Amino acid sequence: MRVRSQNIPMLWISAVLSVSFAGSVLRAQAKGSSDYLYVWTASSDTTQPDFLAVFDVRPAPGRYGRLVTTVPVPGRKNSPHHTEHEMPADGRLFANGFGSGQTFIFDATDPARPRLDGQFGDVSGMMHPHSFLRLPNGHVLATFQMQHDSLGVAPGGLAELTERGALVRHASANAAGIDRRIRPYSAVIIRKLDRILTTTTDMDGKDEIPSVQLWRLSDLKLLKTFDLPQGPRGDEAGATAEPRLLADGHTVLVSTFDCGLYLLTGLDGPSPAGQLVASFPRKKDTYCAIPVIVGHFYLVTVPAWHAVVSLDISNPAKPREVSRAELREQDVPHWIAIEPNHRRVVITGYREMLHRVVIADFDEGTGRLTIDDRFRDDGATEPGMRMDNKSWPHGGNSVGTPHGAVFSLPPAGARRFRSSVSHR
Repeated sequence: MRVRSQNIPMLWISAVLSVSFAGSVLRAQAKGSSDYLYVWTASSDTTQPDFLAVFDVRPAPGRYGRLVTTVPVPGRKNSPHHTEHEMPADGRLFANGFGSGQTFIFDATDPARPRLDGQFGDVSGMMHPHSFLRLPNGHVLATFQMQHDSLGVAPGGLAELTERGALVRHASANAAGIDRRIRPYSAVIIRKLDRILTTTTDMDGKDEIPSVQLWRLSDLKLLKTFDLPQGPRGDEAGATAEPRLLADGHTVLVSTFDCGLYLLTGLDGPSPAGQLVASFPRKKDTYCAIPVIVGHFYLVTVPAWHAVVSLDISNPAKPREVSRAELREQDVPHWIAIEPNHRRVVITGYREMLHRVVIADFDEGTGRLTIDDRFRDDGATEPGMRMDNKSWPHGGNSVGTPHGAVFSLPPAGARRFRSSVSHR
């Protein structure tokens, strides 16, 4: 495993200052609503560019849901996939084009007029970055699905990148005895335990293995690869998906695409393990997907129910359903992300949702979810903004297929960040 370790002490000294600053920005956002929604969109016409669409989400007549602008990206057939799951405090959004292996960096410090401000692909032999998280020092932790070695395609790894995409250090997920089918997918940073946990689903869908990997945060050392146990159905652990950190800062829940939910224990010791604490039904060719944790509520997409489900996880060993935001019978919800003030949730998906963006309202006190009927095209009979009936500001009217979507920083937080940057 190759790990660049120079200057690590200075990185972690600067982390203290970065965490303090980022925390002050996030506290400033706590009560403010977002003005804009950013939607990372594929062009169905492969002769046209993929793009980031910006919608106005200020709930006022004539304004709510209005398309503000689009930001096209270079290349074709990028297959826009994951963005960061929330807008970072510095306003620079990483978005992956999994088909091309390219990641695009959007500068949204001017929220109404984001611009493309960087791009990268392979890093130190690792290919196809997938997920991005912010480290305590403000840098970006990226998972990379794969790399090549003398035997062919091998597990990828992790990389720490600057906010402009420059490599700081990296580490491989491939080691002696590791299942070569492992593909680092998503991750969670557990600062209190000096740990990172990554899931392993192959985006090509060739295998559904139940593995997760545990790393040390401070030096990116791979510590352990272990499997989650199957449940009574026999397939709940397949295709590990999204790990999330609870409010206590050390408890982790991991979802699987096969609709299991696992509580992890022993992450700071020699024998980490997972326990199945909930599961959802599955229909053929649909998968449970993106979750969000808000306080003691866990929100997750459950396609078999055509719904986003809210669970009370006050006792994470015994999650309890409290609400569902139900969509139409042919809707398959996949991606969700929550507004910084926790009042709205954006939803994208597949089948009848393939070209539509929906918003749900969320009550942080009760966990209740309801579809926002106001967020819809003029004259539409269904909630949501369609992406197959618009002319795009960058040109053309190609059908758009949205995937990752995030709310903008509320105005107070964005202004505070810009002011701080200008005085550095």
